Amino acid sequence: MTASNRLLIALDVDGTLIHEDETVGQAVLDAVARVRDAGHEVMLATGRSWETARGIHEKFGLTSEYVVCANGALTMRRDETAEEGYRREFVEAFDPTEVLETIRPFLPSGSFMVEDATGFRRYTAGMSEWELANGIEVSFEELTAHPATRVVVISPQHDEEQFLSIVERMGLHKVSYAIGWTAWLDIAPDGVNKATAMERVRQQLGIPLSDVVAIGDGRNDIDLLLWASAEGRGVAMGQAPDEVKAVAGSVTDPVVQDGAATLLDSL
Repeated sequence: MTASNRLLIALDVDGTLIHEDETVGQAVLDAVARVRDAGHEVMLATGRSWETARGIHEKFGLTSEYVVCANGALTMRRDETAEEGYRREFVEAFDPTEVLETIRPFLPSGSFMVEDATGFRRYTAGMSEWELANGIEVSFEELTAHPATRVVVISPQHDEEQFLSIVERMGLHKVSYAIGWTAWLDIAPDGVNKATAMERVRQQLGIPLSDVVAIGDGRNDIDLLLWASAEGRGVAMGQAPDEVKAVAGSVTDPVVQDGAATLLDSL
C-alpha cells in the first residue's frame, strides 16, 4: 500500500469494539485485522486510560504509532525501548479544584475520580463500577492535590434525563465534558477531546483529512465524528444517542450486531 491511499482509522472502544459485558464479536476482530493487515493506520481513540485501553489494543493486535486515551488528554506513542512498548507522548492536564467544587453542591452524593498524568487514579467511595487497580480511595479534599488529565463523576441514583438536567445547570466552564450512557460525567482539560488529539496524530503521520475514518457511539465521540466527517468519514454506531447520530456522516449497525465490522468491511 502506498502512503497516498493509506487510511487513518480511529476506533472508539466501549460500545463500538466491545459489548457492554466486555466481550468482542469475532466479526469485529476479523474486520480490524483485515484493515490493519491491508496497511491502514488503525488505532484506538478512547475515553479509557492507557492502563485500561492497553489490553484492548493488544487483543486486537494493533501496532499503531499512536493511541489516544482519556478522551484526548493523553496520547501514547510506540516506543520499543519503553517497558510497555509505548510512552506518554502528549499529556494535557488541568487543576481539577474549580470543577470539583462547582459540581459537588449539585451532586452531593456523587462519587468522583481524578486521573493524573501518570494514569494513577484517586477516587472517593462508590466508584466500584470502574477499573481502579491503579489507584487509591481518598477523601474528596485529596482529589485536588494533583493536576488531572481526567475527572469522572457518577451519580447512580439519577436517571439519564435527570442527570442531563443537572449538568446543564452546573454551568461548567474552562473544561471539556461529555455525558456518558448513564449518569456519569467525563471531564477533560478545556478544548481537549478525541478530535484535537486525532488531528495532532493525523498531522504527525501526514495523512490527509480526506483519508480519515472514525467510528464511535458516545457523546464523547461527537467532536471526533464532526472532525472526521468534515472531509473523511465519521460513522455513528446504531445504538448511539440521537445527538451523536446527528453529527455523523453515516450510521452503521448497533454494537450487538457488530456494526464496527459492517463499516470496516465496507472500506
